[in-house]
Amino acid sequence: MYLTPKSGLFLGACCVSAIAAVGSIFELSYGQPDFGVTTTAIILALSIPLTGLFFFAAVRDARANMK
Repeated sequence: MYLTPKSGLFLGACCVSAIAAVGSIFELSYGQPDFGVTTTAIILALSIPLTGLFFFAAVRDARANMK
């Protein structure tokens, strides 16, 4: 599988959103989140599907450029 700049950007965004999800889980689990419960829950709710979407887009782009 070849890594293109576009798929690299998608993988980078995937990593950032995955880190945001894990951080939000820890913030919600261990007390009062810095941004508040509602904002942290929204970040978590958005980052989980975005992680999958960005990963799927990166794999799809890399596969399209293999041909």
